[in-house]
Amino acid sequence: MRERKRLENVLTLEGDLVRRTDDIGAYFDLGKEGEDVTADLQRELDSLRELVDRVETETLLSGENDARNAIVTIHPGAGGTESQDWADMLLRMYLRWAERQGFKTEMYDYQPGEEAGVKSATFSVIGEYAFGYLTSEIGVHRLVRISPFDQAKRRHTSFASVFVSPEIDDSIEVNIKPDDIRIDTYRSSGKGGQHVNTTDSAVRITHIPTGLVASCQNERSQHKNKDKAMSMLRSKIYEFEMEKKREVTKKIEDSKLDIDFGSQIRSYVLQPYRLIKDHRTKFEVGDVDRVIDGDLTPFMRAYLRMRRGEKKA
Repeated sequence: MRERKRLENVLTLEGDLVRRTDDIGAYFDLGKEGEDVTADLQRELDSLRELVDRVETETLLSGENDARNAIVTIHPGAGGTESQDWADMLLRMYLRWAERQGFKTEMYDYQPGEEAGVKSATFSVIGEYAFGYLTSEIGVHRLVRISPFDQAKRRHTSFASVFVSPEIDDSIEVNIKPDDIRIDTYRSSGKGGQHVNTTDSAVRITHIPTGLVASCQNERSQHKNKDKAMSMLRSKIYEFEMEKKREVTKKIEDSKLDIDFGSQIRSYVLQPYRLIKDHRTKFEVGDVDRVIDGDLTPFMRAYLRMRRGEKKA
C-alpha cells in the first residue's frame, strides 16, 4: 500500500508538471498574439518554480530510510537554564516545521527544566520523507544571544544536540533479547493529568549491550508507554547498527560532525548581528525569526544537494 501510494503521487505529480508547462506555453502563444499576459505568466512561473523545488527535494531523498517517519531527540548542552531554554526553542522550531509540512507529531518523552526549557525531549514526526528531511539536523546547534536570564544583559553562547533515527516498522526485523534489556518504571514528571503524575506509568528501557536508552511517559497506561519505548529502542538499535556498518565500510559522510559541543553544524546568531549559518553547506539566512518559527526547508534542501554532490564525487 505504501508503494502504491508513492507511485500514485508520482503519476499525479507528472500530470501536474505537464499541465503547468502546457499552460505556460499557452501564455507565451497569447503573448506573441499581442495579449498582456505578464502578470498571469509570472504567477504560473512562480508556482512552477515552487513545484520544481519540491520535486528536486524528493529526488534527493533516495536513501534507504529517507521515506520513513522520524524519531527526534533533543538534549541541551552545558550551561543549565540557558541551554535548556535553547533546547526548548529548537523543539518548538521542529514542531512548527512539521506543522508547515503537514506532518503529524507525537511527544514521547518530555523532561522539563527546573527553571525554564527542557532537560530532554523525544518526539516522532509522522509523514512521508520525514526522516530524509530531518537527517540534515543531526548534530550540535549553537545559539548566540543576549541572555534573558542574565540581569547584566550579557551575551551568551548555548549549545544543544539533535539526534534523529528512522522509525522502524515490522518490515525490518530487529531482534532484542529479553535478557539484554532492563525495564524501569517511574512517575511521570512532565505535563499531564492527575493519573499521569501520581502513578508509576512512565517506562525507561535500557539496552545493556549498547547502553542505548528509550523512555516514554506520554500515555496514561504503563503498557502503552512500554510499547512506544520498545519501538523507539528498536529504531535506535537499528540506527546504531547501521552506523557501525557505515564505519566499517568507510562510507560515513565526511561532513557529518560528531555530536560534540564545539563541533556545531549550524549557528543561530541573534546578537550582535542576526544571521543563521549552516557550517557544512555555507547556506545562510538573515531572517532569523522566520527560521526559528519553522522555515527550515531551505537549509534541508541545501544539505541534501551537498549530500548528493558528495555521493557523486
